[in-house]
Order: sequence, then C-alpha cells, then structure tokens
Amino acid sequence: MKLGLISCSKSKQNYPCRAEEMYQPSALFSKAYDFAIEQYDKVAIISAKHGLLLPHEVIEPYEQTLKTMRRKEKKQWAERVYKQLKDKLDFKEISEIFFHAGLEYRENLIPLIRSDGIRVQVPLKGLRQGEQLQWYNVRLQDYD
Repeated sequence: MKLGLISCSKSKQNYPCRAEEMYQPSALFSKAYDFAIEQYDKVAIISAKHGLLLPHEVIEPYEQTLKTMRRKEKKQWAERVYKQLKDKLDFKEISEIFFHAGLEYRENLIPLIRSDGIRVQVPLKGLRQGEQLQWYNVRLQDYD
C-alpha cells in the first residue's frame, strides 16, 4: 500500500470541520490533497498540533507550527506521529510513504519510518512553493 502524507497549512477554515476541509484555504494543500487522493491508496495529514490526522477526523481551528518548536520538541512530535501511524493505519501493509511536506515535517520522521523497512519518497524535494504549485498543476491536468 502507498501512503501519501500531506502537511497541514497556516491557512485554515475558521470553524470546526474534517481535517481534509480544514486546510483547503491553502492552494498548496488543496492541490497536494487532490493529487494524493488520485495517486495513493491512503492519504493522511500531518499536523503540528494533532500529529497524524485521517481526512475524516473533525478538528478545531488552531495556530501552531513546527517552526517555533525546539529540536527536542520536533523529535518528540515525530515520535508521536510515528506511533499514530502504527495506531491509526494498517502499518504492516504500507510499502511506501510519499511525503508532500516540508523538511521540518519530515526530517525526524523519515528515519523512524525507514527503520521499519518502508520506502520513503519526497516527490517535491527542493522545490519552492511556486514550483510546487506548478508541479501539481501539470499533474492534476491529467485528472480533469
């Protein structure tokens, strides 16, 4: 099974809603989510506040980012997400994880995932935000 992990965004709805809807005000999240739904067997969202979210989970708006966390807090966050991956998903069935998330969301998490023998891909590694939007636009045309 292929899993797409998408990071949360600063732009959010201002009301409680499903995680898949919460971050839709962000063009980058919307495109990443649309792409992931088409490409991967499962999709989950990684949130600075909540850790791993499944798309149907209802959450409240919040203001929290990994950017303001200390190194130790980021490692603890990654360990939490790793545990949630095992608790919320059929982890043994996952063969490959595709990160659609910035470096801060993946740097401490990738080694944990790889330690279980799961392949990790970062399709947009090194691309700036505008380049990422363009990357998604090109690929999403195939699904229209």
